[in-house]
Amino acid sequence: MKLVRFGPLGKEKPGLLDDNGRVRDLSSVIPDLSDEHLSLASMKKLNALDINSLPLIDGVPQEDLRLGACVANVGKFICIGLNYADHAAESGMPVPAEPVIFNKWTSAIVGPNEDVKIPKGSEKTDWEVELGIVIGEGGSDISEADAMKHVAGFCVINDVSERAFQLEGTGTWDKGKGCDTFGPTGPWLVTPDEVGDFNDLGIWLEVDGKRYQNGSTSTMVFKVPHLIAYCSRYMSLQPGDIISTGTPPGVGLGFNPPIYLKGGEEMKLGIDKLGVQCQRVVKA
Repeated sequence: MKLVRFGPLGKEKPGLLDDNGRVRDLSSVIPDLSDEHLSLASMKKLNALDINSLPLIDGVPQEDLRLGACVANVGKFICIGLNYADHAAESGMPVPAEPVIFNKWTSAIVGPNEDVKIPKGSEKTDWEVELGIVIGEGGSDISEADAMKHVAGFCVINDVSERAFQLEGTGTWDKGKGCDTFGPTGPWLVTPDEVGDFNDLGIWLEVDGKRYQNGSTSTMVFKVPHLIAYCSRYMSLQPGDIISTGTPPGVGLGFNPPIYLKGGEEMKLGIDKLGVQCQRVVKA
């Protein structure tokens, strides 16, 4: 299934895509794509529905029908750094011996086609396309063997980053990662059965039509089950939590000289089977 949240900002409803790519309204079945409604039991219930019996929503998603972030009430937005060896190299950092964990604040989360705002004082705003994991079943000390039992689905994330805030001065990476609008999420939440081999998905990003990132999840250092198990050692994972799994090479920081967003650009990014995002970059 491809699950969505559609409608005006702050009034989104849950839906799913039918075979024609149109949105069907799920609000009579579940109140939102959040909490216990992301559980495996809930996913099985949704999968058993007669899609054509659900109300058809007017409009084409991402054209004249707005989509919000594909999951609501996110408790934790966990990110993994340097999880592609070639991205670590372009960042001038070694490949880590174990996953690097940092956070994006949940206030950064926006829909897949919302404007990305360059924050006041920023001179080094950058892009990062990433595979997102959405937790459906909570737990702690999860084994790798059981990790996929805790996944509601996958989505596209743009881990927008302000490199000066992140890497210069004092503080942690979080400072440059969680600015408002720095977490476009969606367009849809795709259940694992529809994704298939999540270890071999094409992943790419363009700015103003020029492709800067063009990789595959097959080159991730730490794979999805390991990341879930690893994170669950240090915190309980809860339904609706997001784990963003790192970015392939081609970020602005990696060029000589670096290339950063100034405002006025258009970012377009996507992952095989998970859809495409498009954001206009504006100055806050």
